[in-house]
Amino acid sequence: MELIPEQNLSRLPENSALKQQMLPAHKLKFSITTVLSIYIATGVFCIAVGTILLFSAKNIREIEINYTNICANCAEMRENALNFDKECTCSIPFHLQEKMKGDVYMYYKLYGFYQNVQQYSLSRSNRQLLSKDIWDVQDCAPFKVSHNDTPIVPCGAIANSMFNDTIILSYILNSSIHIRVPMLKNGLAWWTDKYVKFRNPNAINLSNEFAGSAKPPFWRKPVYELDSDDPGNNGFLNEDFIVWMRTAAFPTFKKLYRRLYRVQYFIEGLPVGNYSFNISYNFPVTRFQGEKSVVLSTLIWSGGSSLFLGLTYMMTGLLTLLASAVIWIIYLMKKKNTSMSLQESMQDLPCRKAEVDNAVSEPKVSAVSQ
Repeated sequence: MELIPEQNLSRLPENSALKQQMLPAHKLKFSITTVLSIYIATGVFCIAVGTILLFSAKNIREIEINYTNICANCAEMRENALNFDKECTCSIPFHLQEKMKGDVYMYYKLYGFYQNVQQYSLSRSNRQLLSKDIWDVQDCAPFKVSHNDTPIVPCGAIANSMFNDTIILSYILNSSIHIRVPMLKNGLAWWTDKYVKFRNPNAINLSNEFAGSAKPPFWRKPVYELDSDDPGNNGFLNEDFIVWMRTAAFPTFKKLYRRLYRVQYFIEGLPVGNYSFNISYNFPVTRFQGEKSVVLSTLIWSGGSSLFLGLTYMMTGLLTLLASAVIWIIYLMKKKNTSMSLQESMQDLPCRKAEVDNAVSEPKVSAVSQ
């Protein structure tokens, strides 16, 4: 018997059921009835959920107005970079035919804007946005420093391209009374973004903390003056800024801009009537052949008006039921083949028995008699 060298004994696994792979095991063996029941139940469940989601999506009230061509004069003016400091506004009247009950949300929607390009999505400084080091601009190319080598805060391509149109919704009560629809600027960003991923410096006066920095080239105001009405909505904690910094996966996307403040005429939502969007046009899109819209929408328990989730459930359910039908057909075919083979074997059994009997009854001739 070969002895194991003492220096190798430490490498041996422990003599336990787990280490020696001696744990009791049970091999699951599902019957065809169990498998089909699981598949059919899953398919029916997915179809039911998909149907509920699709019917729920029909209850959403949504209106979208594409103002790229409506504000063509402003779009043309924004093509020239020398006009960056000039104001350009346009008014878009529309009629709301159905009442939008409950909470109403305003979005801006961009077409053909690729936030998923790798160089673009990586052009940011998370250390800066967390206020760990507001002068950290190492990963922000090509918007790291200004023309006089002053660090840009916030730096990077994402921050520099922030959506900056101003959209005001007005309710036209009659020809002489226009009521500005009250909209809230807070409650727009994800909780994890506002309270985990973004932080302001621990200073009472943000302008002093950001002294010595430069604003992004495409911005009109520095980061500490983004909201003149609410001091708490400035700096890196500005919710419009936070919403924009969460990059979209597809070139067509919408981002939350405002939400309805339900008071006075708007306690139950937006009533039927005439409205108008008053837009300060700043964000250029025609230079990359893009478009932009403003969207008013209500929400349901499952979210927005997208049919994707409902259709996904429906397709999953249908494919599961199709798979169960295929499994059942294959099972029947194999069962039929097995049954036919067994019948053939039973039919051949008497013939084989006769051959055996004949072979036993034949006289054996010995070698001696020959």
